[in-house]
Formats: sequence, structure tokens, C-alpha cells
Amino acid sequence: MDFLKSAVASAISKGPPFPYSFGDRVDVDQSIWTLHNGTKREDSSKCSIFSFDVTANKSRLPLARNALRKLRTLRHPGVVKVLDTVETETYIYIATERLTPLSWHTRRKALAEETMKWGLHNVAKTIKFINADATSVHGCIRTSSIFMSEGGEWKLAGFDVLSSMKDDDAIIYTHGSLMPDSGRYASPEVSKTGWEAIRQNPVHAVDAYDFGILIFEVFNGTSIGNEQVGQTKNVPPSMHQSYKRLLNANPKARLSVGQFVDQGRRHGGFFQTPLIQITEDIDNLGLKADAERDELLSQLDDVADDFPEDFFKMKVLPELLKSVEFGGGGAKVFGVVMKISSKLSDDEYDAQITPVIVRLFSSPDRAIRVCLLDNLPLMIEHLPQKIVNDKIFPQMVTGFTDVAPLVREQTVKAVLTIVPKLSDRIVNGELLRYLAKTANDEQAGIRTNTTICLGKIARNLGNHTRTKVLTAAFARSLRDPFVHARNASLMALAATCDLFSEEDCATKLLPGICPSLVDKEKIVRDQANKTFDLYLQRIRKYGQSLPDTVLPPPTAAGVASTNAPRMGTPQQDTSWAGWAISSFTKNLATASGEMQSGTNGNGVPAPQERPSSVPPTTSSKANRTLGTSSLQRSPLTKTNSSLANSFSAPSSDVADNDNDIETEDFSAAWGDEDENADADVSSAFDPFAAKSTPAAAPVNYDDGGEPDFAGWLTAQSAAKSKPKHPLPKGLAKPTKPTTTRPVVAGRANTTGHTATNKASTLPSKPAPKKVEQKAEVEDEGWGDAWD
Repeated sequence: MDFLKSAVASAISKGPPFPYSFGDRVDVDQSIWTLHNGTKREDSSKCSIFSFDVTANKSRLPLARNALRKLRTLRHPGVVKVLDTVETETYIYIATERLTPLSWHTRRKALAEETMKWGLHNVAKTIKFINADATSVHGCIRTSSIFMSEGGEWKLAGFDVLSSMKDDDAIIYTHGSLMPDSGRYASPEVSKTGWEAIRQNPVHAVDAYDFGILIFEVFNGTSIGNEQVGQTKNVPPSMHQSYKRLLNANPKARLSVGQFVDQGRRHGGFFQTPLIQITEDIDNLGLKADAERDELLSQLDDVADDFPEDFFKMKVLPELLKSVEFGGGGAKVFGVVMKISSKLSDDEYDAQITPVIVRLFSSPDRAIRVCLLDNLPLMIEHLPQKIVNDKIFPQMVTGFTDVAPLVREQTVKAVLTIVPKLSDRIVNGELLRYLAKTANDEQAGIRTNTTICLGKIARNLGNHTRTKVLTAAFARSLRDPFVHARNASLMALAATCDLFSEEDCATKLLPGICPSLVDKEKIVRDQANKTFDLYLQRIRKYGQSLPDTVLPPPTAAGVASTNAPRMGTPQQDTSWAGWAISSFTKNLATASGEMQSGTNGNGVPAPQERPSSVPPTTSSKANRTLGTSSLQRSPLTKTNSSLANSFSAPSSDVADNDNDIETEDFSAAWGDEDENADADVSSAFDPFAAKSTPAAAPVNYDDGGEPDFAGWLTAQSAAKSKPKHPLPKGLAKPTKPTTTRPVVAGRANTTGHTATNKASTLPSKPAPKKVEQKAEVEDEGWGDAWD
């Protein structure tokens, strides 16, 4: 029990807990209080702490207790806001909103004239309330009693001798002289007869005189002396007359502070300023009509530079945000919000602006959405990447499919601003899917802007996605009927030239640019020439770095020098025709005569060039082959399982050398590759291009270099009856039974000629037509096996 009593006594002696921490001390002139910056322990919010040491200033304890009581009971927007108070036998603490002394700013003359008028107007309204509504006398109006809040508003404090005139024993009568510098600020009647003179004069007399002195100190930045009272130095001329009436020596003729405010608010008065008007109207912004709201916003733009920056942040900005979200302020109000928020720090932006932006992006109002997209460059730097990816972008993508073209267009433009804050997964996935839709939009302007957008974000795309997406998008845009879309595609190709490989430039992009060189519009042709030259220069530079050939030398490949090919090679034949001569031999209808052939010293046929004036001739062996019926060809024998020898030569050509087989295989591969390449290019740049028909099987050549159609027909018949690569069981198509006449195989003789049946010998002229018909039938059967 004794222990409990001692614990209670110890707690009482220490006083009640004070949940605020003291910070730096702030200098305050002419005050009985010591001011400290402080923070609240619970949430680290800022505050100010007025402290009074009872032990050191016991004679002024009644003044401190009076100020504590009045601050608790007096509530007004112009009065310092009290958060908490503590009073013990040794100290008095008053925690308030964060404040700075007005004298700090007036001495440095850091305030604009319009700002000082606005502050004096706020203090005048507070004094008017104290004198008229509360029937009280403040008794201590001076710069040391006025503080500026974080919002830049002027707040009244110094309630040490604030007294109600209804109290007969008011503290101002007995302790008024205890205030610092009370004699210098005392009115003439108080200086003569003491504070009791207040009883015989109007309630407002003392405060009106002190307010006049305050006006002089605010505009001049120094404390007033007795000889300076009534001087108009630096006081605005529009205020001179009313200012002098405040300092009238006769208290009964002295102008009250309330009357001073009324005179200033008249038409053309000194309190008729945009700042003061906005201050009074900003609280009711959400209730104003559209015309009144527009007028107020225009005034905000006019006075933005003169307005206290802190007031914009703490007072105007919250009201504007409320109007945008709930008051129907719309896009115009949001534009002013963005202008003010540009001066906020990152922490202030995160606390005040970011939550509102996230909520507004989910708004169905199209005007708000367009305004958000327009102002996105102003806010993107303040938005964290996680907020952009998780909350803003999912709401923003609805604009890509909006029915309003304006919303779709602004959404595409906003991609350039937001893409640096998006993750790679979103950029290469969801974003590209939406841009693919706008690339096919019905509005030509949206298609054009999508092409421009893709060109500018190309470096943000992944390496595996970039070439595929840009090639397809730019190729489509190059065929767009809208001239500016085609021009934008060419400009985008020029800007992204370095992002493609040289192979892609040559095989995929240049073929798509070429049609634009003859575009009907000059602007497109000019840009196409610039882009074409850019790509061509890059390809030429790359071509110079390539080796002359990648083929191994003949000795390295193990090929004998005597086994030279029939046709000219780059080393043996420098004519431009080179390998292209084989294409002329396919036209059998115009071939006649005999080819001149010779042999070298080793007995191997040597290639010879035929003069252009001599018509081509046909060798005797070719004539015998063409004149032989297809029914008398020797059966095809399978000699090799490799793909190069899938079609064997007829028995009549068994004695041919290996050079003939190699040449036949190379010719077939060349034809296939050439045709397949053409088909690929056509399908890549023209999705509506017709598919090319399968190429016919290559024609073999005999020893004389002429087409051996007899051997070719025999090979085709053997390939159809027994394919090289049979399909698995169940996948092969059933073949219709056909009745064909038996093939009589010719017997090879020692002279190299084929024995034929005279009864079945056909004329030589109709042979080419029959061969073509036969080849077509056989080719169709070969293709069925690969379906």
C-alpha cells in the first residue's frame, strides 16, 4: 500500500504526459513565451510549442494562464490553432500548428504588396470578430503577436491580456502594463490615464490604434517609434486616408477595424484584390456555377506568381482537389492543380496528388481522362514505377478501345510519356497488343500516330520483339491509303535504321520501301528516297566487309582439276551470263541444230562459248533421245539413298561421268531456292499475294549438254511408283489404279546408243508437247506424297 502511494505521488509531481517532442528554438521578440519547433511522437507531424517557465516569470503567470484559457475557448479561422496544452506548477506548454513569426518575413521585406494586403485583411477580420462579436479587447496587436502558418495564412496569437468588456475585473485593467513594450504601443488615452481608460471609450479604440501601428511596421519592416506614428511612408496610397483615421488621437472619432475592412472592400477599395477575392471564394468552389468557377480559375492564373506559395500548397490546392473529385470542377480545375503541384516536393506530391490521380484515372468522365493524359508529362516524374504499372496503366489502357476517337488518340500519344515507367513485360506484351489495334484504327490520324509512337518507343522494345513487330507494322503502314501514314512510316524507318541487322535491311525492309519511290505523292517520294539511300549506304558498307567468297578452294574440297563443270565458273567464265545459260536450254521449241563440243587432252568435254550469231544446234544423241518413245525407256534403278541422288539416271546414261550428276543436282537446288525465295518475299510484304504453283521437276542433261527428256520421264515414272521417302502408314493418300502401257527397257550397247522399238517410234516434232503433258501429270503425283 505504501508503494502504491509513493508511485502515485511521483506521477503527480512529474505532471501529465506531453505527447510532443521539442525541437529547435525560434526567436520571438516582445513575448513572454518561448517558441520551439516540435513534432508529435505518434505520427511525427510538425507542430510548434509555446512554453512558459513559471519559476523564472512568476509575476507574469496570470498573463500566461489567461492566454492558455482564451486559446482553448476562442475558435476562429484567423486564430492560431491549438492542438494540446499542459499546465503544471513549473511550466505551461501549448502545442499548436507549425508557425513562423511574421517579423521574420517583414524584416527581410520578403513579402509582396498584394500578399501584405491579403495578410492584413485576414488579421483585420479576426480583430473585427474579437471586438464586435466577442465584445472583447485584444490589447496586444503587434508583429510579435502574429504568426504565419504552413499555408502562408496570417494567424493571430498573443492573447495574454485579451479581456471581455463584460467582466468587471478583466485582466487588461490590472496587468496590461506587464506586457513587453506596452508603453510604446499604448494608445494616447491609455498613456495618459492608464488601462482604465478602456472603460470610458469604445471597445475597438485600443485595438484600432494598435492595428494602425501594425500597418506601418508591415510595410516598412521596422518597429515604429513615437515620432513615426501617422506617417505614410511605404503605405499604399489607396490606404492613406483610412490608415490615418485608425491613428486618430480621439478614441471616439477613431475608425474601428471593422469599418476599416468595410472601406477596403468597397468598389475600387484597397482590399479589392484578386488574392483576397480568391481566399473568400475558394472554400465554396465546389458549390459555384460553371461561369463563376471559370472566373475564379482565371483569377488564379493571374495571381499565381503573387500568391504565397505555401498558401497555394496548403489552402488552395486541397480545395481544388475536392472540386475536381466531388464538386464537378472538371478539366479546367485540374489544369490549375497541375500548375500548383509542380512546386511540391516528392513527399508532398505523394501525400496530396498521387492518390487523387489514381482515383481520377478510374473515372468514366472522358474530359477528365483527356485532361489526365494531356498533363501526364507534368506528373510522370513524381509517380513511382510501381504505381504506374499496377494502378495507372491498367486504367489507362481502356482508352485504346474507347468509342471516342479523341480519347484513343490521346492515349496513343501518352504512351511516349509513360513507357519509361513501364516494365519490359508490359511493354513487349500488353502494350504492343493494344498498339496493334490502333494501327488498324478506322481513323487515319490514329493510325499515323501509332506508327510515330512505334518509331519513338522502338528502343524500349525487346531485341527479340523489335524486328518482328516493327517490320510488320511499318510494312503495313507503307501501304496505307493515307499519305501522312505512309510518310510517317518512312520517317520511322529512317529513325530506326540502326536497330535492324543488315540482312533484315536488305531482305525485309528495302523491298517494302521500293514501291514508295514511285508513290503518287511527292512528299512520300522525297522521304522514300532519303530513307532508301540511308538503308542502301548501310548495306553497301556492310557488303564491303564481307569476304569475296565463302566457297573452299578446289584442292581443299578434294576435287580433281580435270573434273571441271560444263558451264562457266567465276574462275573460268567471266561473262555476265555465267550460270544463267541453263535457263535458255529449257526452251526446247526453239532449239535446233547441233552443239559444237570438244574434248581436252584427257578426253573430258571442255566447255565452249557459242557465238551469238550462230543458232543453237542439237547433238545426235539428243535427237535420238527426243525421237524415242516414252514407252521404251529403261526402268529407273535406285543407286543411292541420299537426297542429292533421289532421281537416278536411265540405263542409257550409266556411262556418263560424275560431272553430269553434280550439275543436275545443283540446277535442281538453284531452281527450288529461287522460287521459294520469291514466294517468301511476296507473302511477307503482301498478305493478299497469290500462291505460286509448284515448280516442275528439273530436266537432266546428257553428255552433249542437251536436255535428256527420255531419262527425265523414266525418273519421274520411277519416283511415282516408288517414292524416295514413303510416308508412314495411314498418312499416305490412296492412289487411283491407272492403266499404263508397259515400259520397254532399252538395252545399252557398246556404242552408247539405245535400242528402240521401231513400231513404237514417234515423230520427233510432237515430242516436246508430249513431254510437257507427261511432266505435268507426273509432277502432280509427286506433290501428293508430301501433302
